[in-house]
Parts: sequence; structure tokens; C-alpha cells
Amino acid sequence: MDIGPYLVEAHLREGRTVAELAAAHGVHRSWLYKLLARYRAEGEAGLTLRSRRPRRSPGAMAPDLEDQIVALRTNLLAQGFDAGAVTIHWHLARQHGAVPSVSSVWRVLRRRGLVTPQPRKRPRSSFIRFEAALPNECWQSDMTHWTLASAGAEIVNFIDDHSRLCLRSVALPVATAIDVGRIFQQARAAYGTPAAVLTDNGAIYTAGPRGGKVVLETELERLGIRSKHSRPYHPQTCGKVERFHQTQKKYLAKQPAARSLEALQAQLDRFAAYYNTERPHRAL
Repeated sequence: MDIGPYLVEAHLREGRTVAELAAAHGVHRSWLYKLLARYRAEGEAGLTLRSRRPRRSPGAMAPDLEDQIVALRTNLLAQGFDAGAVTIHWHLARQHGAVPSVSSVWRVLRRRGLVTPQPRKRPRSSFIRFEAALPNECWQSDMTHWTLASAGAEIVNFIDDHSRLCLRSVALPVATAIDVGRIFQQARAAYGTPAAVLTDNGAIYTAGPRGGKVVLETELERLGIRSKHSRPYHPQTCGKVERFHQTQKKYLAKQPAARSLEALQAQLDRFAAYYNTERPHRAL
């Protein structure tokens, strides 16, 4: 209930003083004087609740900059790239230098109805995280599936655990253990030798359950590289490369459907170039 009309009526009709009314109802006298002045000038219309928003905000973001943020998000999403506040802030900084904070960018997106705040279902403190302290301390690798226009394909990815750098991303009709060994050697020739390699227990990565060794295991043993495997049915151990798959597939889904492995490989190469050089790396 708005107490303003009651206080005005009590002062004008009952003759109660402003000081008495202010003390009795816990309001400031200056506010009551202001209310009386508005009533005398505008009548009952002057007693309606009004917005306390300032008439001008010198520090507010310029409308054209807000439009640039919205346009940048639209463009990034159309290409299949990440379009969160951090990424948009990074691109704006490259274009303009001094730009609003990440939180300001996020508020623009929320105000324009482009993002919906979502409560975290699980606190970050409950996660058990690990990360290599240095580049080439540990690599992660995994294989994922993709569908061509008329057939299936498999993609083998190698990333650096510390920097998340995409070391190799190769499209194959069917990934074999020999292919994984070859791709590993290509990545090693380009980026150096890692201290360890982490993979899941897929047949192209280990033959331990079958009492043998695959090409990658043999090469790692020869080079003195530690071979690590995730616990069965626990993909969270290889969470970084699993998350990379998600980002990669989001990009591929926005591209024209590849009709051949060559076309898919070209898309993977374009994605890797953007992923490695034209976006903010939150791990660094």
C-alpha cells in the first residue's frame, strides 16, 4: 500500500505536522514536503508512484555499442562459434581496444533477451578438477562420430591438456589403431613430444583388455611417454577433449553438409585455425 496519499490527507485535513507524521511512519521530512508540493501542483496525479530511475546515465553504454554486441553474437552463432559474453568481449577488444567489462556485455545480452540466466545445478566447488601445469605435459585424445551427406565418418582429435590447443583433428571413414598412431606422430612432429597421453579405453587406443598393445601404446612405450587411460564408463576423466567434441560439432552443424571426407577435413581445418588463433582461450 502506498502511504503517500494517507500522509498528505493527514497533514491537510487533520492538521498533523510534517515532523509528527515523518517520525510516526519512519519517513524523511524532505520526502513528505516534496509529496505535498507535488499534490499542490498536480493534484492526486502527483501522488502516484514514480520511477526512481535517473533521467540520464552518463556512464551508460552507448546504443550503437549495444547493437554491435548483438550483431557480433548473431554472427558468431550463425558460424557455429561460441558467442558467450567472454568471447564477445574478446572480439570487441580486438576491434576497439577499450571496451565494457564481460559482466556489462552479459547484461546487454540479458536485456535484449538473448540469454536466459540459469541457476547452477551443481556448485563448482563439488567438482574434482585437474589440469596439466605446462604445455606438452599431457595430451588428451578421443574419437567421435560425424555424418556425411551420404555416409558416416569418424574424427580423431588430439588436444593439449594445459592450453586446450587443437594439435590434430583428422576425418576418417573408420578410425583404426594404425591411424591413431600416425596422427599422434604428425602432432608430435609439429608440437614436440608430450610427457603423457590420456585416452579412454577404446580399441584404437589400448589392447590391454585383450592382453596386447596397439600402435599408440607401442610408440608411447618406445618414446618413454606415460600412457594413461580413463576409468571405464567415466568420460569425465577425458572431459577436456569431450568438451572439445561438443564445440567442434556445434561448428560443423552450422556448415553446409560435407559430401566427402575431403570436404569434412577442410571444415575441420578451418575450425582448428579459428579455435587455436581467433578466440579467447580461457585456460591460459
